[in-house]
Amino acid sequence: MPLAKRIIPCLDIKNGTTVKGINFVELRDAGDPVELAAAYSKQGADELTFLDITATHEGRKTFVQLVERIAAHINIPFTVGGGIHELRDVERLLVAGADKISINSAALRHPELITEIADHFGSQVCVVAIDAREDDNDWHCYLNGGRIPTAHKLFDWAHEAQERGAGEILFTSMNHDGVKQGYALSALRHLHEQLNIPIIASGGAGTKNHFVEAFEQGMADAALAASVFHFGEIPIPELKSYLCEQGIPIRKL
Repeated sequence: MPLAKRIIPCLDIKNGTTVKGINFVELRDAGDPVELAAAYSKQGADELTFLDITATHEGRKTFVQLVERIAAHINIPFTVGGGIHELRDVERLLVAGADKISINSAALRHPELITEIADHFGSQVCVVAIDAREDDNDWHCYLNGGRIPTAHKLFDWAHEAQERGAGEILFTSMNHDGVKQGYALSALRHLHEQLNIPIIASGGAGTKNHFVEAFEQGMADAALAASVFHFGEIPIPELKSYLCEQGIPIRKL
């Protein structure tokens, strides 16, 4: 039997509230994160991701108390990212209720952190998030929530992250983020062909069929989305029923 595909709502947090933008800018309020998290858990989401999107840029730690409040209201795996720079940050978030942590800028700046986390807590805890933009027919990775371009190229960096101990790759296409025209399918498929760890697709969901494309054409193991869930455009039970009808293996409601 093929492994079940996962549906993952994402809470992008700024100043304690959920926000969503387009191409990483033009952020708008999307609701209370605790209420959204509880609703997604009840609706049958497979996992939940919480990203404190300004923590690194503002030079601070993730809001641990908010993580604790969310964890108390859900019963699904919970990934937390933002402002993680050292093992103590990871331990603090795991104690607060996270099951996995996501590192992005810190991993690019200090790749050895991936190995340290994998060695101390297990690879299954370490999700390496990659925000990348396609420029001049190549994909480049960005720091600080998409604010700072780097010389790192998407596929090379994803492979290095895997070799250093990452358990999953969360790939967000900055070109597709919030546009609702579908995921970056060719890049996803290339990641799938290159790596042997799960790939989470992020950036571009606008219709139920976009999820089908991510799984069938992009070969993603999981699909993450935000605005289509936050604003009630695609209810999770409806999405899962549709995926079942399309022959996509999913976890039941």
